[in-house]
Amino acid sequence: MTKSQLSAHIAEKAGITKKTAAEIIDELAVVAYSEARKNKQFTLPGIGKLVLNDRKARKGRNPATGQEIDIPAKTVVKFRVAKACKDAVLG
Repeated sequence: MTKSQLSAHIAEKAGITKKTAAEIIDELAVVAYSEARKNKQFTLPGIGKLVLNDRKARKGRNPATGQEIDIPAKTVVKFRVAKACKDAVLG
């Protein structure tokens, strides 16, 4: 489903314009990004949770040459699917 299809569906269900529905979707994304950055997580009830995860520095291998390389520590974003979502989708 594309963003325009999603906003059309929300607009129809909520009785609002497609433009307003698209603005709501955009604002939800902005809030999710800022809350995840600030609190290291953002929960969308019934769907899942955006979580920032700190990875430690580690050793790795260059697959082309086999040479050992150092992989620096970094922060990554993960999405954890809620149990309710798993149950609804998988049955």
